[in-house]
Amino acid sequence: MKITDARVIVTCPGRNFVTLKIETDEGLTGVGDATLNGRELAVAAYLRDHVVPLLIGRDAHRIEDTWQYLYQGAYWRRGPVTMSAIAAVDTALWDIKGKAAGLPVYQLLGGRSREGVTVYGHANGETVDEVLGEVARYLDLGYRAVRLQCGIPGLASTYGVGADKMFYEPARGTVPEENVWSTEKYLSFIPTLFARAREEFGPELRLLHDVHHRLTPIEAARLGRSLEPYGLYWLEDPVPADLQEGFRLIREHTTTPIAVGEVINSIWDCADLIRNQLIDFIRCTVVHAGGITHLRRIFDLAALHHVRSGSHGATDLSPVCMAAALHLDVSIPNFGLQEYMRHTEATDEVFPHGYHYADGYLFPSEEPGLGVDIDEEAAARYPYRRAYLPVNRLEDGTVHPW
Repeated sequence: MKITDARVIVTCPGRNFVTLKIETDEGLTGVGDATLNGRELAVAAYLRDHVVPLLIGRDAHRIEDTWQYLYQGAYWRRGPVTMSAIAAVDTALWDIKGKAAGLPVYQLLGGRSREGVTVYGHANGETVDEVLGEVARYLDLGYRAVRLQCGIPGLASTYGVGADKMFYEPARGTVPEENVWSTEKYLSFIPTLFARAREEFGPELRLLHDVHHRLTPIEAARLGRSLEPYGLYWLEDPVPADLQEGFRLIREHTTTPIAVGEVINSIWDCADLIRNQLIDFIRCTVVHAGGITHLRRIFDLAALHHVRSGSHGATDLSPVCMAAALHLDVSIPNFGLQEYMRHTEATDEVFPHGYHYADGYLFPSEEPGLGVDIDEEAAARYPYRRAYLPVNRLEDGTVHPW
């Protein structure tokens, strides 16, 4: 089965998405997500100018060979642009493979390890009372795990806190927004948020928090220790993953579980964190970590070292990526949790899909392939709009170094 065409589709039904659609001489098509938040056109150009010409005429069934060909052949390896482009090709080929076999992709990955995929939502607000109200709303929707993010008293704005609660999207504006950050105000306030949450919702609800890479290792250790009485399911991205030795210092000072990985693009970027058991959850995702083929390798390594999956699932991942993630989630033995931020009605119109939510779980489609597609006519109604993620500055005006 030969690849006859591959198209890069950029659309913005509320936020920007990049999708690759591959066609074959047997009439089967497949889709892959190539969205890189705030740098979407870089991946679109990489695909159009460098990858698509290499795909025409290749055997669509040779997924592993194509992955190695694109990775090894580029010479300039890894990085978010390259790995997102490879991910789009890989995911689309798995979609085609499932359709050719007449099976949902998870069956090609070994079948089910669980019935449903436990997901968590985002409860955010400017005040503690507002956040707790959002937690209650997620509980009413059946969620078993919730991430809590709150405005910090004394700071005008905080990344992760938005006016639109269910469909929060931080990338916007023709130039980056600038937020002011104070580690001191943050560290003194956050434990009070989780004290209130445990008091109101009890010990069984899984509570999570995202630091967004803003602390030093010793500051992160202090935060982890201060949150130990409240039994967080995980503390996410406490420090950047660039200096990985810093995670050892955190580990030596707190038993709060650590999650990291949404900006990690390859197994080589997280192997030491996993092998040394410096983290508890690896948050790499299909679109940014080289597709289903490569992310499965990361999860397999993690399984050998008591590290569970916790894939990124914010709105910058299209329903194509979410569908692919669910097929992996339901099949791997070391699944932990899946982030799930709901998409807007316009996004769901552009990306019709068969996965569904019920009672705290997402269920992958039972259709052959991934069970998702792109409506190109609908996509054409939503042209690209430039948008950036915000930049943080300290109170003295310094660009935040972390």
